[in-house]
Amino acid sequence: MKPFGQHPGDKEPPKAVGALLQQVETDGGHVLAVYREPVGGHWQAFALLPLDMVAPTPYQRDLSPTHSKRLTDVVRKLDRFVDPIVVVSPRPGVYWTPNGHHRRSALEKLKAELVPAILVPETDVAFQILALNTEKAHNLKEKSLEVIRMYRGLAEDRPRTSEEDWAFQFESPHFATLGLLYEENKRFAGGAFAPILKRVDKFLKGKLPSALEERGARALQVKAADEALGKAVAALKKRGIRHPYVKNYVLARTSPLTRARKTVPTFDQAFAKLLAAIEAFDVAKVRYEDVQRAAVFAGPAGE
Repeated sequence: MKPFGQHPGDKEPPKAVGALLQQVETDGGHVLAVYREPVGGHWQAFALLPLDMVAPTPYQRDLSPTHSKRLTDVVRKLDRFVDPIVVVSPRPGVYWTPNGHHRRSALEKLKAELVPAILVPETDVAFQILALNTEKAHNLKEKSLEVIRMYRGLAEDRPRTSEEDWAFQFESPHFATLGLLYEENKRFAGGAFAPILKRVDKFLKGKLPSALEERGARALQVKAADEALGKAVAALKKRGIRHPYVKNYVLARTSPLTRARKTVPTFDQAFAKLLAAIEAFDVAKVRYEDVQRAAVFAGPAGE
């Protein structure tokens, strides 16, 4: 097959790309075009792949039933599929899509057998695409779960790399910490702790497997603070103070960062002080109007 967009002197794609194209045909797919993409000049292929061999990467967020149904209805009404997905192939017979989970689901519901796909030879590109995925906007829980799933996969596949090596893909270190908490409790109030975590949670040194253990220890500290916070909120509710902002109100008045100026405490220092302050918080001094007034300036944190 004659490649499109080739550079001078590039008459044929590299052997590794050629082997991947042959793999597609062996797997029952069809290579439609081989080309150099126009930005970095990287080799890619446009192909029809067997739908049952295509799956989302193990690291990304869960499928949204609402978004999937909406997309399925649109494709059915249009009566054609016009938006190819991107895939990488970690091994023969397997194709992962970092950006086409919902489109793949729509095709499955419509009983399609093949899916049009842009095949990228470099599997690591999947992590970059996950970081740029805008098919459906993430909320805090979705982003955190996606990051921790990616983290676990990288810790297994790239154990000698560090968090800083994947800073672009993780975007912010606090997503990894919150991801561990959301894995344990999907209803965890991550939005309440995110402002503190953004300031004190940094990328860890060391290799990913050991850093993941330290992430677990950090998550336990956040969980301890949340449990203490829950007791304070329960005590306030018992006094009749029920307001959507009550948890954030207590957290705002116990945070060790409110007076921080030039220096910010370490993660361990911040959460040790936070836990002590929450446990010492005097709920008897709180009035409903205090919480209500504070809420005017800041609404309850989202999930």
